[in-house]
Amino acid sequence: MSTSVFRCFLILPLAIAHGSGYAASAHEQEQLSLIQQQLDNIERLARRAEAASTAEPDDRYRFDYPRLTQDLQRIRQGLQGYLSPSRAQPRDPVELVGEYRLDTPPTKPSP
Repeated sequence: MSTSVFRCFLILPLAIAHGSGYAASAHEQEQLSLIQQQLDNIERLARRAEAASTAEPDDRYRFDYPRLTQDLQRIRQGLQGYLSPSRAQPRDPVELVGEYRLDTPPTKPSP
């Protein structure tokens, strides 16, 4: 992995930690916008690193570039949702189960 990509990974925790709360000030919004630009740079560097990687089939470990891209996208969406929320009400983070069938309890034999 290239050194510049590694350095960019070190920035990610700062971006996540800095993005908590409501963007109340113009300074904070500016800083979060800079983080978004850095995410673009990290994504560009990751694409270059992936194209230049020479992973051999017998390598024990390989870097998971698709997972990195998904994580960067998730961070970007979180920042965007914070900077320009789509609604004032909180979202319900609970996923739908989708399974609505209940087993019928056994019937008691009549005496």
